[in-house]
Amino acid sequence: MSQGRWTSTLHIRGAALLLAGGAAVALTAGCGNTTPGSGQPEGSASPSTTSSSAPKTSAGTAQGDQLTVSDAVGQQLCDIIEPQLSDWRVQGPTLGKISLNGSVHEWALRNGAINGQVLGDKDSVDRIMTAQCPDVHAQAVSALELPSLAAGLL
Repeated sequence: MSQGRWTSTLHIRGAALLLAGGAAVALTAGCGNTTPGSGQPEGSASPSTTSSSAPKTSAGTAQGDQLTVSDAVGQQLCDIIEPQLSDWRVQGPTLGKISLNGSVHEWALRNGAINGQVLGDKDSVDRIMTAQCPDVHAQAVSALELPSLAAGLL
């Protein structure tokens, strides 16, 4: 009977330790949340950007099945991706693709919540970046080891 209690106590302690460990990992990941390639914590405004720069209406329009955005909105995507290139080279393509998805969806959300349109026309990311910043596009494709950025979007 005492062996049964001992085993039960070990299971309870093990579950508690596992839960505490998971919470510690989650808190650590949350505390170190900075935008890759910048000294600014994610969600804080950097000196070069303000919340008033985000348009109040949809920045993207669908012509046929293709998403089109203004040059300024396209440049914002380039400005989000460019500082992350060195991180992607170091982290490798697997983590880089996760970061790419987060960056593209954040950009789409900031610009009129066009996430659905971006997912419906994933090639739009390549078209926009090729038009606005071909060098950044080429470096991103190379760092992520993808044939196109559309291939890495989920």
